[in-house]
Amino acid sequence: MPAPTRSRTRLSRTGLAAFGSAWIFFARVVSLFPRACMRPLLVTEQVYALGNRTVPLVGFAGFFIGLVMALQLYGVLGRFGATVTLGPIVAITLMRELGPVISALLYTGRAGTALASEIGLMRATEQLSAMEMMAIDPVRRVIAPRFAGGVIAVPLLALIFSMIGMLGAWLIAVQMMGMDPNVFWGQMLSNVHFMDDLVNGIIKSVVFGLCVNLIAVYEGFHALSSPGGVARATTRTVVIASIAVLALDFLLTSFMFRGV
Repeated sequence: MPAPTRSRTRLSRTGLAAFGSAWIFFARVVSLFPRACMRPLLVTEQVYALGNRTVPLVGFAGFFIGLVMALQLYGVLGRFGATVTLGPIVAITLMRELGPVISALLYTGRAGTALASEIGLMRATEQLSAMEMMAIDPVRRVIAPRFAGGVIAVPLLALIFSMIGMLGAWLIAVQMMGMDPNVFWGQMLSNVHFMDDLVNGIIKSVVFGLCVNLIAVYEGFHALSSPGGVARATTRTVVIASIAVLALDFLLTSFMFRGV
């Protein structure tokens, strides 16, 4: 067999092996999710570490996005005499789309990288290897609680983002533009649906949380035992998770909101 052919065959086998190893790791982590939730104190600690410290970033982003949306939409809707629909448009856009997507992207940049680098440093300093030598499963002891905490944190962040965004839109529409607050909130309450908008938005954020945290723990767990390896794992987490969130957003939107 010629050398180039052997090289391509070896690369193909290596790629397939890595792909299979990743899915086995993902299945193992997901299977440990219920057991991790049975340790509420440890999971709560991870929710705080990963989610609570991301709240200021998500809150600022949601507030200013709500401000910008209200400013842009008020002028556009005013051309058609439809400013009364400002509240529902902002609420539906935040709950269906911007809340889950932007919260997941911000979580990736803030908490996902921290998660990958923390686990990667544990690999580089041989803490994970020491656990294995003591017959302690590092996936069950280290990975699963962090994964569970991250999955719980992302939907909560998305809800916070949406609520603060609505507050920012109210500030512009009612306090600055003089819109009737009863019209703003009344139209929002009558046109926003619990299942179509709120629940489907939460489902999207849960899927994004699963995806981002799986990528983060996988990259950290399989990082090379060197500073460069940890840095590459952190970078790969941001790039792969961000692309995955955007791709999943399209797929989920096409299934959930088709014709809605």
